[in-house]
Amino acid sequence: MKKPELLVTPTKLEDVKPLIEAGADAIMIGEQRFGLRLAGEFSREDVKTATSIAHAAGRKVYVAMNAIFHNEKVDELEDYLTFLQEVKVDAVVFGDPAVLMAAKQVTPSIPLHWNTETTATNWFTCNYWGRKGAKRAVLAREINMDAIVEMKENAEVELEVQVHGMTCMFQSKRTLLGNYYEFQGKSLEIEKLSQDQTLFLHDKERENKYPIFQDENGTHIMSPNDICIIDELEEMIDAGIDSLKIDGILKSTEYMIEVTKKYRLAIDLCVDDRDAYEDQKAELLESIEAIQPSNRPLDTGFFFKETVY
Repeated sequence: MKKPELLVTPTKLEDVKPLIEAGADAIMIGEQRFGLRLAGEFSREDVKTATSIAHAAGRKVYVAMNAIFHNEKVDELEDYLTFLQEVKVDAVVFGDPAVLMAAKQVTPSIPLHWNTETTATNWFTCNYWGRKGAKRAVLAREINMDAIVEMKENAEVELEVQVHGMTCMFQSKRTLLGNYYEFQGKSLEIEKLSQDQTLFLHDKERENKYPIFQDENGTHIMSPNDICIIDELEEMIDAGIDSLKIDGILKSTEYMIEVTKKYRLAIDLCVDDRDAYEDQKAELLESIEAIQPSNRPLDTGFFFKETVY
């Protein structure tokens, strides 16, 4: 049985080595200018160093270029792709076809992972982008387990599924919070705002608090709960899903290291000793619940159609 890749998103360069030691097979990094909703900002020098650290440990590095690009940024794509090829990253994550076109021009050997977060809902679409040049498709967060298994049965590309962390519910290209504070006559730098983990929309009727994340790509309203299916991995592993992702957005280093360790153990047990996994999976879930922030309850997302926002 194939063991799926465990993919994590570090928040800073110093997190790369500890996450690898915790069991990550690959990391996804990038900078806001090109990547969407990143857990942390990685400059070119950071990308170069992180790639060196990961490759020395036999791990992979994927760089996010999945922002929505307007005309003024298109001319920058080829230069950034050329840099990524020079430092030998293992794949580029894209959503906008502009990145695909630029890559075909200057870096045709770099593997491409297609990720729009919302539109990978059927295997026809995944295969379409595979025939255009993508090696992998990142599935939408809103599809259920049966659909994921069916997509893997028919996919001509690798499939990646998020198994832990928050998801995005709404995005606006506008910096809504920055505009609001400016309207009030208050000065608030976007850089500081993107690092603030205490900004929420409060739905008193449902008693939900939705984190607000703002970066160069606009304003993002995130889910009130965190996905966690550490005790529900069997179907995806049996189906042969290629990569399982832990998203570290708005999470601490300590939290990410511990969660990575738990999923590393869960994946290894599920593949190598299914009976042991069945015996320990409830305990693994409880161990994550024990370190979960009190304002971030866990659920199974849309995997079993339980989540309604």
